[in-house]
Amino acid sequence: MAETLIGFISAFWLGILTSISPCPLATNIAAVSFLSKRIGHQKVVFWSGLFYTLGRMITYAVLGFIIIYSLLSVPAISNFLQKYMNKILGPILVIVGLFLLDVFKINIPAFSISQEKQDNLANTGVKGSFALGLIFALSFCPVSAALFFGSLIPLSISHRFGAILPFIYGIATGLPVLVFAVFIAFGVKSISQWFNNVIKLEIYARKITGIIFMLAGIYYILAHIFYIL
Repeated sequence: MAETLIGFISAFWLGILTSISPCPLATNIAAVSFLSKRIGHQKVVFWSGLFYTLGRMITYAVLGFIIIYSLLSVPAISNFLQKYMNKILGPILVIVGLFLLDVFKINIPAFSISQEKQDNLANTGVKGSFALGLIFALSFCPVSAALFFGSLIPLSISHRFGAILPFIYGIATGLPVLVFAVFIAFGVKSISQWFNNVIKLEIYARKITGIIFMLAGIYYILAHIFYIL
């Protein structure tokens, strides 16, 4: 029971951390701000922001589920992961921890669409907002890619209820977006100050998470590779 709860909390925290990371957060604020400028009514702005958020949440959840199901549905891969996952998880956690601590950086090609297509989607209302959320969620930044592919996927594979974790992760990625969607919809003028505060919080949260990942990775290496613990 405790292990299951820890897995759920971990997936939720990874989703929150992904959402408040500078690149995804800036993209989300820019997208919702863009939608608010295209629409005159507060209620429609709110619903557009909500459907944009749902689009991001569903993309993360479904993508994670497909990857995990695909890996575990192949007997050879499933048996390999069940046998060696604990050995693999240690080095992965250490590498992701080092990345979150800015010890090294990687460049990931961004998936994007033209401004004209963004305008066309925005003009179609909540359906277009939902589509924008789906598309922008695929624009993985280095930090979000590390958290999703390097942390959530290995965690889900090794977890008893792994197929559920991407959906928890997806919900968590949407919560901060919903907050500033409401702020923008109702014209809260302190959104820029709130944005700066979240960026500061994200730096500390990412560093702490990086240290925890490092410690957990070292534990897995000592326990499952060197059999010291």
